[in-house]
Amino acid sequence: MQHYEDIIIKPVLTEKSYDIMADRRYVFMVALKANKSQIKMAIENIFGVKVAKVNTLITEGKLKRQGKTEGRRPTRKKAYVTLAKDSKGIEFFEGMAQ
Repeated sequence: MQHYEDIIIKPVLTEKSYDIMADRRYVFMVALKANKSQIKMAIENIFGVKVAKVNTLITEGKLKRQGKTEGRRPTRKKAYVTLAKDSKGIEFFEGMAQ
């Protein structure tokens, strides 16, 4: 099993993610091979909160060209984490969403 820090890559800080923070939902970039139960355990252990639900989505990398050369941007996986009602918020995000 991977370390918890290897599963959670970084938080996603966008306008949409700030809007859903009021509903106790947070967005993270996660490892492509991580499943929902691993993501849940990683969030609970890193931030000390109780997770109610995890939704994931995979975004395929865009096809990019420069002249004759073609390539792809990397494929990414995002996790939308919903905290339980009785759980405290994640301290890292406190004060960011107003």
